Amino acid sequence: MRDTFIRSLIDIATRPYLAAGTFAWRFARGKLGGDPAFTALLRDKLLPHHPDGLRLLDLGCGQGLLCAWLHSAQQRHSRGEWPSGWGPAPRLTSYTGVELMPRDIARARAALAEHGSTATLTQGDMCTTPFPVSDAVVILDVLHYVDYAAQDEVLHRVRDCLSPQGTLLLRVGDAEGGWRFRVSNWVDHAVTFVRGHRLSRLYCRPLRAWIAALEKLGFVVTPIPMSQGTPFANVLLKAQRSPG
Repeated sequence: MRDTFIRSLIDIATRPYLAAGTFAWRFARGKLGGDPAFTALLRDKLLPHHPDGLRLLDLGCGQGLLCAWLHSAQQRHSRGEWPSGWGPAPRLTSYTGVELMPRDIARARAALAEHGSTATLTQGDMCTTPFPVSDAVVILDVLHYVDYAAQDEVLHRVRDCLSPQGTLLLRVGDAEGGWRFRVSNWVDHAVTFVRGHRLSRLYCRPLRAWIAALEKLGFVVTPIPMSQGTPFANVLLKAQRSPG
């Protein structure tokens, strides 16, 4: 039953990507169907609940799939079509996506045009693009593309842009993850090459070092395994800004 529900969410979320071309639509279906993070965001109540709606910042947003996914979830939830045991679907009041690759932003704008002023899509570098005040920030598998000093600066700016008790969801690879981490790195290089990046190095850290960097900024960190159904050594770090 839940597999059927998730497939229906994928259908709703990916339909607008036909406007961006066959590649964008196929990529969207593959990513939403194969990446466990998207289902976990809804099933495990990882995003904070705000009665007035959520201001979401998505760094390295690619085609803006997270925006489309959450809108499809809200559509189903508002109709009362929602799995028991799941929290309420997050309702976006604003979505800001930042992506370095111009082609991805062009696809995102074509697909998300129906959401109008709710979705702001910026082609730019996360290291220099200003961050709006946000209730949640999502960074999936992109922070290791920049050097360690830049990583720390991005995390510092994320901490400062979060509302009180805001949440950062940061997925990283564990550099001490053995063969799974080596597979992750190989796939990362292959995918970024196909998408037009030319990377000479990835700046990865052991899981314990990622957690230490976040705790140094005052976050309370919960590590959540996030590579189910894949051969990767990925962990999602739920980092909540403490009231202090």
